[in-house]
Amino acid sequence: MSIAQRERQQLVETMAAAGPEAPTLCGTWTVRDLAAHLVVRERRLDAAPGIMLAPLAGYLERVQAKTARTPFPELLEQVRTGPPWWSPLRPLDALVNLTEMFVHHEDVRRGSPGWKPREIAQADEDRYWSLVGKMGRRSYRKSPVTVVLATLEGKRAVVRSTSGTEVTLTGMPSELLLHAFGRDEVRIETTGEPEAVQAVLALDRSV
Repeated sequence: MSIAQRERQQLVETMAAAGPEAPTLCGTWTVRDLAAHLVVRERRLDAAPGIMLAPLAGYLERVQAKTARTPFPELLEQVRTGPPWWSPLRPLDALVNLTEMFVHHEDVRRGSPGWKPREIAQADEDRYWSLVGKMGRRSYRKSPVTVVLATLEGKRAVVRSTSGTEVTLTGMPSELLLHAFGRDEVRIETTGEPEAVQAVLALDRSV
């Protein structure tokens, strides 16, 4: 079973336990809204492009709102089973959903106060680290200072280089990946001049 498949199953379990109206880290979206987003992304090829293309965003919003009215158990079953056989995403599930399922699982887990990081297998952490550099170069590209992402074991990735001061964000690869995806509910340590650190943390890192 791939990381994406495992995270998908755990995400559905977490969604069911949280309930449809529980908050998430996805702005104003509830768990129901997030489930609808995932269903539309994988099953509505006519609307899914609106996720990335602004001119289609209105149509996407209408389709997603209608999908969100589906009975919650049915929504979760559609998320659990993933892309249908006819979807071009199905043969690419392990790749295209590697970060999608992990990040959204944490969006649900960390949507309410009192969350704690879960233990993630080292093999999974290593896989996430392989993605941190690429994602970081995109997320921190507008930083006014140099940004270095580092693991607790000493691995380092310079994701933004300038002639000015340097800020280092240190944590588990999974936490660094979440931060690069725009999430603030993470456990990381920062090193650098206070103003520079604040500038990095204040960046719009949304995808």
